[in-house]
Amino acid sequence: MTTLESNSWPADFVVRMKDWLGAESADFFTALGKRDYGLRLNPQRGPVARIKAALPWMTSPVPWCPEGVWLTEETLQGELSLGSHPYHTAGAYYVQDPSAMAAAVLLNPQPGEWVLDLAAAPGSKASHIAARMAGEGVLVANEVSRGRTTVLAMNLERMGVKNAMVTNAPVDRLLEVWPGLFDAMLVDAPCSGEGTFSRDATALRAWTVDVVRGYAGRQLRILLQAAPLVRPGGQILYGTCTFSPEENEGVIAAFLEEAPEYEMVDLPSLPGMDRGHPEWIRAPAVLEKAGRFWPHRGPGHGHFYALLRRRGEPPEDLPAQWTETRVPGRVLRLYQATLGQVLRHDPPLERLVLTKNDECYVTPMAPERWAQLPVMRPGWWVASLRHDKIFPDHALAMSLDPQAVRAHVRLSPDDERLDTFLDGGSWPDDGPAGYVLVTVDEYALGWGKRGAGRLRSRYPVHLRRARAG
Repeated sequence: MTTLESNSWPADFVVRMKDWLGAESADFFTALGKRDYGLRLNPQRGPVARIKAALPWMTSPVPWCPEGVWLTEETLQGELSLGSHPYHTAGAYYVQDPSAMAAAVLLNPQPGEWVLDLAAAPGSKASHIAARMAGEGVLVANEVSRGRTTVLAMNLERMGVKNAMVTNAPVDRLLEVWPGLFDAMLVDAPCSGEGTFSRDATALRAWTVDVVRGYAGRQLRILLQAAPLVRPGGQILYGTCTFSPEENEGVIAAFLEEAPEYEMVDLPSLPGMDRGHPEWIRAPAVLEKAGRFWPHRGPGHGHFYALLRRRGEPPEDLPAQWTETRVPGRVLRLYQATLGQVLRHDPPLERLVLTKNDECYVTPMAPERWAQLPVMRPGWWVASLRHDKIFPDHALAMSLDPQAVRAHVRLSPDDERLDTFLDGGSWPDDGPAGYVLVTVDEYALGWGKRGAGRLRSRYPVHLRRARAG
């Protein structure tokens, strides 16, 4: 079992937490040093009860998240890594800290809404928001770091998300194009990461009180700059994975002073969630409406949340959902003919666009609204045009179940062909020629293609490299 000793913690951190938690501090430090693991089950892959029953580990439910389970390092007992299991590869679950699962529950996004995850990489909370939206509405998963958008896009793809755009823009660029556009926004702010100390040695070594104060200033600037992106009547959920009141209650108190158009609202009541503690920094009593998850009071390593509402009523001229199709007729006919041989239902046509790179996306937002922004993926990537042929994309496969396709090969987790497929290989197969959805049990892994007596993997090369690394 991995447990950090008491002398591993920064001295000032120990003093502060003992002062605030008193008799609870010993339990806090013990819990913070342990490694617990959360799995958020993916309803896109079917009923979560069925996924849970198929897991090879004994798990416990996350009290505040119906689709969440957790397990300890002792339970794993050195078994296969949670991130290496084929169910993970197939997007049946996302490895996520249980206290982080509360974000989408508290934000409570609804199908059909316009939602922005401002700092979305690596995609844990964005994919949870998408699941809660049931694939309907507009989700913008933004990440200012270009390098991190690749992992973000891969995780959204793996989880079968269909209604998300991946953008790579600083807040000021977003504001130029999208002021007052969103019903809800998640600001998962960069922080000192006290809740990650057991798994992030860099955050542990870097921690000082001055670092905490520096993050607090940065967090406030981000929150103030991003606030106009939300329409009147809309909400911001602010969250950190740290315990420092300077980065939590202090940031929200300063924000409310400088942004009077916002008010703090009560969080939904969740099991195990503590109130805010304005008394720790002499902040206004309204900060008691915030919430904290502690590692010694439930599963997970801790989070802080505050829910903010922009005063007023939504404007009457809100943008309608975009429903057009913008693909040249010749390409559209080829697209329909090719995917018609693959799918049992009509291929998606509404909101379909062909990009300048000859990629077919189902975008949740009219192209005019994102044309001026750095967009890595404008939506659900369903196909590509290459040499006058249409090729179904991996993201399309990852959003499907076996009943949706004409040909399907089901592998079990211990089938030797599973590694062959994920490594890009092939095996003998005399079935009808054409594209085949390959699954592990009933969970999509990607496309194979039959022909000349073999089934050849179409698993993407970049994912094979990531797997090898």
